[in-house]
Amino acid sequence: MKNPISIGIIDDQPLIRQGFRYIASAQEDIEVIWEAADGQEAVDLCASRKPDVLLMDVQMPKMDGITATEHILSQQPDIKVVILTTFDTEEYVFDGIRAGAVGYLLKDTSPEDLIDAIRTAFAGESVFKTAASEHMMARALQQANDRHHTHFLQESFTERERDVLQQMAYGLKNEDIADQLFISVSTVKTHVHRILQKLNAQDRTQAVVFAIRHRLVK
Repeated sequence: MKNPISIGIIDDQPLIRQGFRYIASAQEDIEVIWEAADGQEAVDLCASRKPDVLLMDVQMPKMDGITATEHILSQQPDIKVVILTTFDTEEYVFDGIRAGAVGYLLKDTSPEDLIDAIRTAFAGESVFKTAASEHMMARALQQANDRHHTHFLQESFTERERDVLQQMAYGLKNEDIADQLFISVSTVKTHVHRILQKLNAQDRTQAVVFAIRHRLVK
């Protein structure tokens, strides 16, 4: 039998931590190895006992979840962080992606979706399951004004692929991208396929998340 997925739960509310622990521990392939009440405690615990996946609250005393995510992933980048919060806002989604989180869920998510998110994150895929996550990422991108790009990655794309990737980041579907760029839908599909290959992304959401982190879109 494979080793279970080890997780850490970070939340300043004991009842929330207990609820998540109960749901996760009921699965044979998941093991809760520790809990933390704030971001600083999570940073310390990760250094002493590294988990595979973190369920990270945002608003906490001492150190918030976004800052903790940045600290943890700067030292242990292979840990998968899923932001789990009550706040369905553009700012938190965008900041979570920037910090390196691979997922963003609301605390009222179903137990089934929570377990699925843990397994999906562990597998290295992105999990953004808020009601308006795609639109929030698109709006956050439009609001961002970061002129510093990763030149090496930029140069690996053709000009048309960069155009398509930008439209993907705005949340447009293939038909809308075709209309926007005055090209055929089949051509858009070809570009999307090549973009996913170049980014080694499993799906469009993962590609957009990668593009945000590495400033490939504006």
